[in-house]
Amino acid sequence: MRVLMTGGGTGGHVNPALAIANTIKTNIPGSEIAFVGTERGLENELVPKAGYKLYHVDVRGFRRSFSIKNLFANIRAAYLAEVSPLKAKKLIKEFRPDVVIGTGGYACWPVLVAAARMKIPTAVHESNAVPGLAVRKLEPYVDRIFTNFAVSAESLTVKEKVMQVGCPLLGTFGTVSREEARKKLGIPDNCKYYIVSFGGSLGAERMNSAALELMEGYVSGHPEVMYIHACGVDNYAQTREKFEAAGLDRYPNISLVEYIYDMPLRMAAADLVISRAGAITLSELSREGKASILIPSPNVTDNQQYKNAKVISDGGGAVLIEEKELGGGRIVTETANLLADPDRLNQMRKNAAAFSPQDANKLIYDEIRRLVSEYASRKNNKE
Repeated sequence: MRVLMTGGGTGGHVNPALAIANTIKTNIPGSEIAFVGTERGLENELVPKAGYKLYHVDVRGFRRSFSIKNLFANIRAAYLAEVSPLKAKKLIKEFRPDVVIGTGGYACWPVLVAAARMKIPTAVHESNAVPGLAVRKLEPYVDRIFTNFAVSAESLTVKEKVMQVGCPLLGTFGTVSREEARKKLGIPDNCKYYIVSFGGSLGAERMNSAALELMEGYVSGHPEVMYIHACGVDNYAQTREKFEAAGLDRYPNISLVEYIYDMPLRMAAADLVISRAGAITLSELSREGKASILIPSPNVTDNQQYKNAKVISDGGGAVLIEEKELGGGRIVTETANLLADPDRLNQMRKNAAAFSPQDANKLIYDEIRRLVSEYASRKNNKE
């Protein structure tokens, strides 16, 4: 099978695309798979590292705030939105894909539009609860819209195109039991609860402050609780200084690290996860069936993290705390309340798991095979 993947900008678009590509490659080892992105996104680092060829298209996202500079930028973006599918058509003719799959973001617009116009099967995946602008605009063109959340269909018009599958994931999430993970990590039997928290690969200052507050205000006084917090590479030095100044390095049940490299294992072992609310993180939590305290980043376009977290919180799988609500011991109170109520914690696990009851990677793969087969049958019948 020849597959063209498209989407990029952030890990939230690139990693699901890589997960889909890897699944296809595993099931059909001889597949030819390439990616299309822009010259500015994270795909330029992640895609070649994964061993796939990367092509580029010139397309820009629209800026939401008003200024003269943004006005001219949006005029340029509108122009590229019109002409970029014509340039993408040339790329598609050269690669000759059997299917084109997008994972959201403006980078996937020209390639999916061009492919649809060329009568090539197309699909797009939306990770967020509320579909982004690119996916909404692509709705009339693509054959299938895969969604992470069931609620996403409410924002789309052609319901028969929508298929809720969850989010395709890289790694081994959902394959290791809590007990097995604890054993591999060397977590002692006298550890009643294991907490994992993080704020992203680069870190988030407000998340780090909340973590230090939780360590000092709760975990230091509860030796039966183990806690690991990843503060991010950019913030490690200053957070470590505060960590040591508070004397928290004296407690064997508290760990502060730059980054958690074995996240599937740590999350599998966890009884409670404290994190941001990116779509991939929520999918990992759901796949693992983990109770969580979600602190959405307020600096994301369209406040998508809050919208994502609200869906999980309303479904009883998480406690939602906005950044503006942190302080005054809120993180300590919420954590203490959860750990003091095992029945509630267990119900939250079940509620979280309900958002991802199936294997998204396999569902997407199976549907892609079906789409390609359908198109091939139609073509043969016409001939």
